Amino acid sequence: MAKKAKTAYVCTECGAEYPRWGGQCTACGEWNVIKEVRLGSDTKHSSGKIGYAGVQSEVKLLSNVDLAQAERISTGLVEFDRVLGGGIVRGSVVLIGGAPGAGKSTILLQVIAKVASSGFSVLYVSGEESLQQIAERAHRLGLDAGTIKMLAETSVQRISDCVDVEKPDVLIIDSIQVMHTVDSDSAPGSVSQVRESASYLTQYAKQNNVSIFVVGHVTKDQSLAGPMTLSHIVDAQVVLSTTDDARYRVLRSDKNRFGSVGELGFFAMGSAGLKEVKNPSAMFLSRSDKPSSGSVVTVLWEGTRPLLVEIQALVTESQYGNPRRLAVGLDQNRLAMLLAVLSRHAGVFTANDEIYANVVGGIKVTETASDLAILVGVVSSLKDRVVPQEFVIFGEIGLNGEIRPVANGYARLNEAAKHGFKKAIIPKANAPKMLVKGLSISAVSTVSEALDAINDF
Repeated sequence: MAKKAKTAYVCTECGAEYPRWGGQCTACGEWNVIKEVRLGSDTKHSSGKIGYAGVQSEVKLLSNVDLAQAERISTGLVEFDRVLGGGIVRGSVVLIGGAPGAGKSTILLQVIAKVASSGFSVLYVSGEESLQQIAERAHRLGLDAGTIKMLAETSVQRISDCVDVEKPDVLIIDSIQVMHTVDSDSAPGSVSQVRESASYLTQYAKQNNVSIFVVGHVTKDQSLAGPMTLSHIVDAQVVLSTTDDARYRVLRSDKNRFGSVGELGFFAMGSAGLKEVKNPSAMFLSRSDKPSSGSVVTVLWEGTRPLLVEIQALVTESQYGNPRRLAVGLDQNRLAMLLAVLSRHAGVFTANDEIYANVVGGIKVTETASDLAILVGVVSSLKDRVVPQEFVIFGEIGLNGEIRPVANGYARLNEAAKHGFKKAIIPKANAPKMLVKGLSISAVSTVSEALDAINDF
């Protein structure tokens, strides 16, 4: 009599496991996401006996741990290296996701071509495209195909056998959703297959000091497909996305054990593939020659560098009983909070108006330094008064109407001065001790002072 296959119930959103099926995952709160998966046999492979670190470690005192920095491989693309934290770390596993057509395979092909030209051995494993398709892409991009080794395979065990022979420094897996392992009997792309395949590859990378890039699919809401445990297994997770202008791509680091989280890299898509954008602030500041109300420039801090972006606001009379509040690239709830502060502490009432706020260029603002610029844009549109294009504004706003300082204020001012801005309105606590050449600064402590400062300049 055949032994009954072992099964488990796993949440497809967060990876939580349950002994039986349930309608709601108690870990993440989502409904109808618990699926039955078949568990692999422990006798097939011993990958489950070793943790994701790839070795059976011994107990050490923290003071005895070697503090030597991890060895890195430069990709030759400064923007790509920036997102990774300074280059490819030996033995690391990087998960790269993005919408179809964003350029994941293109940028990885360019990366390994540059790495191979530096004398390192590379291997590109494709489970979705044929080798002919990849060869045609390499020819179109003008890459040196004579230095790139290719393999069409979907079994992680057979891939590891090939890697044992070729011994590459950098390995590309395209993509994790089509890979499968003998440790799991379920279909490729299922929760258990993705988890087991990623675990196997991570262990192999640590044991053999091979740097692996894993391509991942995305769901309809642009989040990475597969169990949440996939993000925990890998060392870094980056996402390649498009901006409103389809020519540009933004590479964002969502997780990085070897670098800064939230770091951005900017690329322009052309006939020769993805090219680095050396000055991303200029990309987001292609403003109209004719100044208009509601337009304000602020300085964000993305990863390890400042970034100038334009924020636009539109205030119009509501045609219906319930005025709309719409934010694109901004937090909708934070916009509502800022409007309440504007009404209470600055005497500017917008309760009967529809308000639309947008970050130009398609970038998403995740920090609070843009608060003051948003409110200035709203007041500018409401009163139909143009904020001069030579102004740059940043600062966080508290519920009491105070303007709080932001990190790296002096570096933000230097970035603004470098791009020709002449006047800045900033938090009082960010007032620099040294003058910024060519920049007149007004340091304010409340929202009312900031609005008055614009009129005083």
